[in-house]
Amino acid sequence: MEIRVSGTDRLFKWLIYALLTIAALLVLFPLFYVLSVSFSTEKEYLTRGFYIIPKTFTLDGYGYLMAHSGFRSAYTNSVVISVVGTFINIVLTTLMAYGISKSWLRGRGLFNFLVFFTMLFNGGMIPTYLVVNALHLLDSYWAIWLSTAIAGFNVIVMRSFFQSIPVELEESAKIDGCGEWRLLWRIIVPLSMPAIATFTLFYLVNNWNTYFNAILYLNDNHLMPLQVFLRQMLIEDDPSITNASNLTFRYTPAAKMSAIILTALPLLIIFPFMQKYFNKGVMLGSVKG
Repeated sequence: MEIRVSGTDRLFKWLIYALLTIAALLVLFPLFYVLSVSFSTEKEYLTRGFYIIPKTFTLDGYGYLMAHSGFRSAYTNSVVISVVGTFINIVLTTLMAYGISKSWLRGRGLFNFLVFFTMLFNGGMIPTYLVVNALHLLDSYWAIWLSTAIAGFNVIVMRSFFQSIPVELEESAKIDGCGEWRLLWRIIVPLSMPAIATFTLFYLVNNWNTYFNAILYLNDNHLMPLQVFLRQMLIEDDPSITNASNLTFRYTPAAKMSAIILTALPLLIIFPFMQKYFNKGVMLGSVKG
């Protein structure tokens, strides 16, 4: 059966394409400019003005950063914080969401209320710092990992996803001798990959962009993540902050832009591999059957 498309529908479709194309260009344009400057010389940046394609192609900015021990250390710190932190986040979130999704759990209503309560109220910065200090976690990555271990919203959404899995599937697995742990890791987790992948990406982005918690709980410069290093680049090159008489511009525009590209690169690489799960995961709870 042939479906006829009216002229109004075609016009609307092309209008949507045009708007999406404009939106994509607005998003990609700054990225192209940053990428272009990262491959340029300082002289071209200062004399040529605005441009997209550099006349002189150079990797000096990237080479300078790769030789910079502070940048390498900060990059390694961010990788450690992100990988370990995301693992802790997703494991604890999955376990908690699975537990409170079960009707047989005693005190389930109280646990659900406590999770929801944390979305509305929290102790605040100073009380949290005092708790971290009392636990002797300052100058330790555990201060960052444990203070942001679980997000209440993610727990509630994942709980709803677990509740949507047919009870008959779990009952048949238990009849075959499957215990709770085996049921969770062998059956529930594989079926929940869209939700887990979505929240893994959320947690990963949050851990990779860690800045405030790092400067709050970490005093050792050797432990600082990449975002703090990028801020330090701006401070060292800003004459209004540093002593203008002793100011030395250590970071060229190419080095700064190269730092931005290298900072965004891991997430740009990871997202395409998780996109098929992410597209399903963002629709969690949008349809009630």
